[in-house]
Amino acid sequence: MPAILPVATLKPPCIARAWFSSPHPDLPIVATATTNTLRIYSLTSFTLLSTVTGGHKRSVRSCAWKPGSKEVPVIASGGFDASVGIWTQDQDDKEDWRFAIVLEGHDSEVKSVAWSAGGNLLATCSRDKSVWIWEEVGEDDFETVAVLKDHEGDVKSVAWHPEEELLASASYDDDVRLWREDVDDWGCVSILRGHTSTVWAVEWEPVQGMRDNQTGGPRLASCSDDGTIRVWKKKEGQEHRQQQSPLSIIRSTGGEEWEEENQLPKWHSRAIYSVAWSKTSHRVASVGADGKIIVYEEYAESVGDQRASLTLSSTNPVNDHQLQNQMQNGVDGPGVAEEKDGGGIDTSKSTATSKSGPRTWHWRVVAEYECAHGVSEINHVAWSTAKVDGSWQEVIITSGDDGEVKIWKVS
Repeated sequence: MPAILPVATLKPPCIARAWFSSPHPDLPIVATATTNTLRIYSLTSFTLLSTVTGGHKRSVRSCAWKPGSKEVPVIASGGFDASVGIWTQDQDDKEDWRFAIVLEGHDSEVKSVAWSAGGNLLATCSRDKSVWIWEEVGEDDFETVAVLKDHEGDVKSVAWHPEEELLASASYDDDVRLWREDVDDWGCVSILRGHTSTVWAVEWEPVQGMRDNQTGGPRLASCSDDGTIRVWKKKEGQEHRQQQSPLSIIRSTGGEEWEEENQLPKWHSRAIYSVAWSKTSHRVASVGADGKIIVYEEYAESVGDQRASLTLSSTNPVNDHQLQNQMQNGVDGPGVAEEKDGGGIDTSKSTATSKSGPRTWHWRVVAEYECAHGVSEINHVAWSTAKVDGSWQEVIITSGDDGEVKIWKVS
């Protein structure tokens, strides 16, 4: 049975809450948002490389590496001081970081920052209920291209589609919204409703590892204060079409049809703050207010033969005791297709056809770690690779209220 095993705690720990950790996509480093600084740690020695200071007057809430910034790393940071900072590494002294530019416009704390796949657009969101989109038009030069104010509550998270200029946002208003540009204006093209409380984070499915014959492109995962993780997909047979009227874009509450494909097993006992989708194993990890790390995987069953299971990895599901608890709580496990009495979750809603015939797709818990940061809540989770026992391995990175950033592996 797979297990989540501790690998290391990054040293020294943050002196206050660790809000967010962003692994660089190409380099063995990770940036952590804390107090009024960014901390850059090594994923080979698990020690501090740099402390980035001087830009924010209050705690840094979020950070994101610019795609393609391997030779000259660039990182964006969002702070409780309502500002967004852009930093570049000093090429003469790798420990130093230059505060390149500050982006101002939000009226309250910035909760999340995210670069588009091409690295030309930066999305930011705030407690002021708005989403801003900035375009890099030159060196250290950004322009505001959109201010989106459709959400009715704090906007907690933004995430870009891995291939398209399609932005997802999650909010205190319980909704997930999708945004596109059309006729030189950005607008909401779909509202994903189903959560019954604050949606804390959204995460796109990596293109790597997408299941065979998957329609609609990468899916979107969302996690919420309601204790659920939901997976959304674009309805079949749709292509993005330009709408002719800019006015219809601004006022749009639709334009693309997305639907809830599945809910993951309800394993957390309190709010889920963060969800991460692995590019390597294609597993999903989640963390939250209960201090647990949960790892899930998707698997397929041939329609009509629920005993024959085809997993996406070589691991086995959780043990019988956990499965029994899962079923008693009204959540379908492997081989359980019908909805339970009392409002259980049907995890067999997703059906696909392959060369071997139709399949139903399910999710199951494969590993769990309780009290991962002692009694503290866990604010963020991410997948990455790190040098563990002399070899590069897939790892989980968690950031907690205790100020610690921890490295874990699943084996």
